[in-house]
Amino acid sequence: METTLKALIAQHAADNVAIGAPGRDWLTYGGLRALTDEVAAQLHGFGIDAADRVAIVSPNGPEMAAAFVTVAQAATTAPLNPNYREDEYAFYLEDLSAKALLIADDYDGPAFKAAQTLGLPVIRLSVPDGSPAGYFTLSSDLSGSADRMPTADDVALILHTSGTTSRPKIVPLLQSNVAASAQHIRDSLELTAADRCMNVMPLFHIHGLIAALAASLSSGASIWCAPGFDALKFFSWMKEATPTWYTAVPTMHQAILSRAGRNADVIAETPLRFLRSSSASLPAQVMVALNETFNAPVVEAYGMTEAAHQMACNPLASGTQKPGAVGIPAGPKMRIAHETENKLIDGTGEVVISGPNVTPGYESNPEANEKNFFEAEGARWFRTGDQGQFDDEGYLHLTGRLKEIINRGGEKISPLEVDGVLLDHPDIGQVVTFALPHPKLGEEVAAAVVLKEGSEATEKDIRAFAAERMADFKVPRKVIIMDEIPKGATGKMQRIGMAEKLGLVEGV
Repeated sequence: METTLKALIAQHAADNVAIGAPGRDWLTYGGLRALTDEVAAQLHGFGIDAADRVAIVSPNGPEMAAAFVTVAQAATTAPLNPNYREDEYAFYLEDLSAKALLIADDYDGPAFKAAQTLGLPVIRLSVPDGSPAGYFTLSSDLSGSADRMPTADDVALILHTSGTTSRPKIVPLLQSNVAASAQHIRDSLELTAADRCMNVMPLFHIHGLIAALAASLSSGASIWCAPGFDALKFFSWMKEATPTWYTAVPTMHQAILSRAGRNADVIAETPLRFLRSSSASLPAQVMVALNETFNAPVVEAYGMTEAAHQMACNPLASGTQKPGAVGIPAGPKMRIAHETENKLIDGTGEVVISGPNVTPGYESNPEANEKNFFEAEGARWFRTGDQGQFDDEGYLHLTGRLKEIINRGGEKISPLEVDGVLLDHPDIGQVVTFALPHPKLGEEVAAAVVLKEGSEATEKDIRAFAAERMADFKVPRKVIIMDEIPKGATGKMQRIGMAEKLGLVEGV
């Protein structure tokens, strides 16, 4: 197994295409390696080496992909959401102890303003006219001298957790963590140089960075970088990119399905080898519909930032994917632990992992490390925060995030279970079940739903449908019918805080 990003990329034929984008020539592996050497020399000339942190703010696309890959081979990368506000940038840049901010040469938005306020040096990225996808040059007022290149034990990538209920935690991922995860995904998906990923995932998030980008480059495959996710353009991009696969979150897959019928010719002309889903549980109904629509295996995987993405994955062979299961261990060791005691158990409990892709620990947060890591049976285990169990065939089934389990007067309810029942309703296209505060029970069950086009189901209809299929205490007390369910920056529906977002907390 290779242990650094540089080693992953160095092993592939120079004339293989590596990075593409709409209307652009391809950047080859030879070009990517040359760009990496140029970037390292420029960063060293700016006084930046392996231990220094470079925050990157750039829209999705080939330059963002190449910036991550090349900078991570010389320094520590910290990709940030290009849609943050100035105060958010100020927080993250300071919290990360960034040494410089990398932005486009013509960008003067909130990230630049935050850097100015903090006195943080700026590195400008320029794209010469006619350059292949991903090629750029750097410029800065910084000057210095550095020459240390990263080893397997240096940090390649630093990200924050989502911070849904508390201050975001800093997750450092070593070169060896990133390399191991990329190779785990490559092996799970049997990627080769003949494959091409069409990336629609954000490249400031672990899913896009590792599953789409790093895994592709670890196999000598190519990656075609869309400027973001757009269901209206997905099939025209697919026609241009001619991918063999793509990876996305469930809400993206659902949006793609809604437009698949009118794009049957593109699907037929551009057959996919497989589709991948991760970052949130894929409803069984959506997996079946995707499989039937694209006539290709739909591989659901289970990942998180602290694991450099992938932990489990459904097998690729046709017919071995289990709807409702996130797969079998695919990289790290996986077990079930007691939810409050530091011991491994059988049955249902908290999913824990141990392996070469797992972060060494949260930065400057001994309390979180004490809470989330423990030693047992000769290994160091990380608590994922997810509740689940393995079936007799070794497939992992998640009940939900422990923080998202609804406690209705002592009765524990899995929101994923309620989602699954409601999605069987013929009029429902999307659903997210969440906890609604209740003065006596503590929490009640609520659900936000999006109806399929032309459907007219009412809240009463939906509650009656649910009441015929599950115990009374699991039936949503309130069903909110919406045009669109609020989503996070990466396209995931977020259960925690949903009641507040929908204005349902006051007067409950």
